[in-house]
Amino acid sequence: MKEIEATEEEIALLRLEPGDVLFNEGGDRDKLGRGWVWLGEIKDCIHQNHVHRARLLSKRLRPEFVSWFGNTYGQKYFFREGKQTTNLASVSVSKLKGLPIPIPPGPEQTRIVEAIESCFTRLDNAVATLERVQANLKRYRASVLKAAVEGRLVPTEAELAHQEGRDYEPASVLLERILKERRRRWEEAELAALNAKGKAPKGDKWKAKYKEPVAPDTSELPELPEGWCWATMPMLGELNRGKSKHRPRNDPRLLGGKYPFIQTGEVREADVFIKDFESTYSDFGLAQSRLWPAGTLCITIAANIAETGILTFDACFPDSVVGFVTEGSDLVRCVELFIQTAQRRLESYAPATAQKNINLATLSELAVPLPPEAEQSRIVQEIDRSLSIARSSSDTIEQSAIRAGRLRQSILKWAFEGKLADQDPNDEPASVLLERIKAEREAKVAQGKPKTRKKRTSRKRSAA
Repeated sequence: MKEIEATEEEIALLRLEPGDVLFNEGGDRDKLGRGWVWLGEIKDCIHQNHVHRARLLSKRLRPEFVSWFGNTYGQKYFFREGKQTTNLASVSVSKLKGLPIPIPPGPEQTRIVEAIESCFTRLDNAVATLERVQANLKRYRASVLKAAVEGRLVPTEAELAHQEGRDYEPASVLLERILKERRRRWEEAELAALNAKGKAPKGDKWKAKYKEPVAPDTSELPELPEGWCWATMPMLGELNRGKSKHRPRNDPRLLGGKYPFIQTGEVREADVFIKDFESTYSDFGLAQSRLWPAGTLCITIAANIAETGILTFDACFPDSVVGFVTEGSDLVRCVELFIQTAQRRLESYAPATAQKNINLATLSELAVPLPPEAEQSRIVQEIDRSLSIARSSSDTIEQSAIRAGRLRQSILKWAFEGKLADQDPNDEPASVLLERIKAEREAKVAQGKPKTRKKRTSRKRSAA
């Protein structure tokens, strides 16, 4: 809390007392009037002009009842009566005074408040339990991913081969086959380009232009399970940034096309696979971009780093996304699983700027654990099974949390409809209570208020 200088007159006028009901004066229109009861948390605390204070005139009026009403039914009143400027909304003291509040008998107010608090306590405990379960599911998901990329999720191909007395193909053989195929495709494309230019090659010197992908430095990497090996994504397939530098919304020439355009947000929100898109590219946009094939692994490198999603359709995407293309859907999934576990490490390479980003070289140098081909399929199947259970449980928890929020509103609705607590015909009617409060107030007004001296005092605390 901040401290300010204040006169005795200001302190006398603005000092908060336990039981004061506070209302938000301004800000977003749907936040007008929100607040709670001041319980005397700080001694000699005064309030600023963006906080309205209501001090009840009788101990028989429960401030919690008034505040809960202001935060629920009163919101429609404040939204309707609030004044809107360019950016901010506000509600005046006069409008606050006009808030109509249903007043039950004093004892019934107490029963209602106690019933609300009892229900909310149980509801809060239930929500806290849901949050703990959700956190445990998040940890479970992380542990499953970690086990998958470390070869502990399913029996390894080497273990099964030893048990069954057979040979198996290690990942190093698979990697060698991928590298040979990579070079073959390059030579085929290069030869076609030369022939198209009418430059038939003589000899094999042109093949020397081929650049072998750089293998990872494994000197400080952990030991992998038998049959696994380390590789980089350029060794396993093509890794490149998207070529689309302009978003469709920023250039009308790009609008109205038939080619899906994937934003970084759609990669971030993907649950493994990217199935939807909002924007499209025109033929003009495609001419300056590239259409990536379905099955491409998309990896974000700006703002939200190393978020992943796999395309289920051909699409373009911006240069804030890197695409990885390789043969075999299981291999793509295994790389995608590892990127998820390496997200924090990749974020650490981002410079501390307003918008974090990493470059293509960072991803190109990342060492990826490669399982044998036969093992990849088992890993993907077990991951899908395990995470589908976690996902289903998480969805159930989210729905339960939504129902808890609705139940909270229902409890307050029953409270202000007189349905939450028992009514006692022996209670003094609220009308009698209000008449007594009115008489007491008129008597105080008749007596007049004592004048206060305008004198500077020591620093006092100010409530925001």
